[in-house]
Order: sequence, then C-alpha cells, then structure tokens
Amino acid sequence: MTNPKPTIVASDLEGVLVPEIWIAVAEETGIEQLRLTTREISDYDQLMKMRIGILRQHNLGLPDIQRVIAGLRPLPGAAEFVAWVRERSQFVIISDTFYEFAAPLMAQMGFPTIFCHSLITDSRGMITGYQMRLDHPKRRSVRALQEIGFQVFAMGDSYNDIAMLEVADHAMLFAPPDNVVADYPHFAIARSHDEIRRFLEEVLFPGALVAA
Repeated sequence: MTNPKPTIVASDLEGVLVPEIWIAVAEETGIEQLRLTTREISDYDQLMKMRIGILRQHNLGLPDIQRVIAGLRPLPGAAEFVAWVRERSQFVIISDTFYEFAAPLMAQMGFPTIFCHSLITDSRGMITGYQMRLDHPKRRSVRALQEIGFQVFAMGDSYNDIAMLEVADHAMLFAPPDNVVADYPHFAIARSHDEIRRFLEEVLFPGALVAA
C-alpha cells in the first residue's frame, strides 16, 4: 500500500553534501584543533566556544573563513544527488552551520532550502558568538515537517544528526566515522549518494512528482 503522505528528504550539510568547513579552515591555517567536529565532540556549544576562542587567539575573523569556503566544492555526486531528489520530491538541508558560511555552497547546488544558524560578529568581522535558530533544531525541524503532513527521510553523519535521525520515518547514516557507528549500530549506513538514491527509488518515491 502506498503511503499517502508526500516525502521530504532532510539532509545534513557538512560531511554529507560538502566537505567539513572547519577541517578546510584547519588545513588552510595549520591550526590542528580546528579539525575537531561533531564527529568527535557531541556537545555543539562546547565545540563552538572552543572554535571561537581559537579564532580569537589567532586573530582570524569571518572574512578569513569565507575565503576558505569560496574554494570549496560539493562532494563528488552531491550536487547531482540534490538535483535528482528535487525532481522527485521535496528537499531541505538541516544543518548546524551558519548562513554566513553556507551561501556560496548553496549556489553550487542550485539553491536548495537550508535551515541553519547565524553568527554574531563585531565591527572588525571577528566572530564573537552565534545565534541558534531554535533549541534542538534538527529534531524539532523534522518533527515540524511531520506535523504538517510529510513523511521524512533523514540523512547525516555525526552525533549532532542523531536526534533528527531518531525521529524521522526513515533514516540513514552517511559515511559515518567508526565511533558514531559503534554508538548507534541500529542505523542503516550508506557509503555513497548512489546507495541512498537506490533506497529512495525502491522504498519512498513511488508516485513522485516527476517519474523516475
């Protein structure tokens, strides 16, 4: 029996569709501590306070990070995957990145919808803090989509994605690190966008907006 609810695909951004921004900054600046992400530190507030402190120590501001981001490209196959989903269903990125980081990356993927956060900067462009869009944004965003009549397929790679994966109707970890797999062994795992596409074709996209 076909599920009468339309499907919406909710995806994390970094590590799933684009490279990890902070790792790229670490490689550009040589600051090894900036390699740490939500794959290693599950407490997002702790992670961000650490990052902001490191940037202050090294006198690095938002323009410095934006210059690094300008050189990034989507992961292989990611832009094509996003376009493929949007021909057949609804697609939204739910990320713990910031609008000030995401804009050039969204342009490379055809401007999909993204829910993320905002940075607070001073007059010199130094990052002084950040403003969360809401508490528990990934879980609450998926719940809100379900409440307005969607079944949600969620995909992510890190600890901060687990809350939305747990409440989604269908979920997959995408190329997760071993520690995340060990802590959450009940989630299905995809290692490529083609694997996710095959699952969506087989399970969720009968009656899609455009024929496959």
